[in-house]
Amino acid sequence: MSFAYVDINLYNSSKTAKLIDNSIKCELPTAAIDDETIATSLENTVKRAIQYWLDKSTIHIFPRWALFVFILSLFFLRIYLIQGYFIVAYGLGIFLLNNFIAFLSPLEDPNDDGPGLPSSAKEGKEFRPFARRLPEFKFWMACTRGAATSLVMTFFSVFDVPVFWPILLMYFGVLFFMTMKRQIAHMYKHKYVPISFGKHKYKDAGIEHGEYGGGMAGSIGGTARRR
Repeated sequence: MSFAYVDINLYNSSKTAKLIDNSIKCELPTAAIDDETIATSLENTVKRAIQYWLDKSTIHIFPRWALFVFILSLFFLRIYLIQGYFIVAYGLGIFLLNNFIAFLSPLEDPNDDGPGLPSSAKEGKEFRPFARRLPEFKFWMACTRGAATSLVMTFFSVFDVPVFWPILLMYFGVLFFMTMKRQIAHMYKHKYVPISFGKHKYKDAGIEHGEYGGGMAGSIGGTARRR
């Protein structure tokens, strides 16, 4: 009887262990799914918050570019103090130059066969606003990301490649001069100016003249006087 009792206890304990093991296996996927859902929800919340503040900063041009200048100044200050990471500075310069050329270039290439910028006075009578290949906000976003990424890269020694920086500086100066010369020649050839100073303001814009402030009231007053 004692052996039978021990066997029954062993059977019950093994059965209980299997049930616990099965319950753990069933609960693990659910917990993993819950963690994944929480992580995805948190990521979406952060993305929405960032996009919200980016949308609100669209109209604040000067503070946005002031932030870019501040980050770029920190980057060059760190380069000066460490006396290294010149290859990172060179790469950032090339990146900023490419984005600047895209900012100055029109959306549609005038050399294409399709409709482009006006080439005569007759075509120029119709107002066509200058559409950039890279809009101002995206240009600022790319420059700020590039400067911030370069600043972070200066904290990792793997990016500190030993180079002779005067050669890089000279090569970048020649590249900048040749690129801007070609861009200015392109602007002169196709007669477009990529610099805009905002919308034109007309004299007495929004001011109504005439009796009773103009508009329908002025026309009614004029009709009454004619009668």
